[in-house]
Amino acid sequence: MNKIQIDIVSDIACPWCAIGYARLEQAMEQLAPEYEFTIQWHAFELNPDHIGQGEPILPALAKKYGRSEEEMRANQSNMMRIANDLGLNFEKIQQRLTCNTFDAHRLVKWAGEQGQQTAMKQALFDVYFGKAMDISNHAVLLGCVTALGLDPATAKQVLDSNQYAAMVREEEATYQQAGVTSVPAFIINGKYLISGAQEPDAWVQALQEISAESV
Repeated sequence: MNKIQIDIVSDIACPWCAIGYARLEQAMEQLAPEYEFTIQWHAFELNPDHIGQGEPILPALAKKYGRSEEEMRANQSNMMRIANDLGLNFEKIQQRLTCNTFDAHRLVKWAGEQGQQTAMKQALFDVYFGKAMDISNHAVLLGCVTALGLDPATAKQVLDSNQYAAMVREEEATYQQAGVTSVPAFIINGKYLISGAQEPDAWVQALQEISAESV
């Protein structure tokens, strides 16, 4: 059995991160008979200075990228189609508001210690892109905790404190210093960087080649 470690640098507010993982997941399913995968998620904030009330995503993206709202709407619609084909819920992607994801990243760290890191990440993607819920809101975050069958009382203690804050900031600094400037970024076996939401077939080929080089 070939073992492959995949470290994923991503933000919960990044649609391509959800799409990228879903595509990777399809590739891992194809390779499952011969490969054993270990996944670890790492924090990245697309909008780390965000505070206060969120703004509608389409004008926010238009302003950020210097494009029109119509172009952003078309871009988001394309992502909806891609996500739907992958079984992801992006139904409310155009209705969401910008928000701060720092506390959500702390919660992902906590869920990782319960063996539910990927499940928490996927739950957060679902409520943000599928339901346009505010993932900086602690009640929304605790709803994800409850849905996964984890202990909301313990999670509330985490959110009400500074637990995992230093860990999240340290991770962000580490990957920024390593040259990660956009997400998703996938580091394979601590050595090979693959950026962006690659197609499943591309993943299968890349993982097979990396595994062969590591033998």
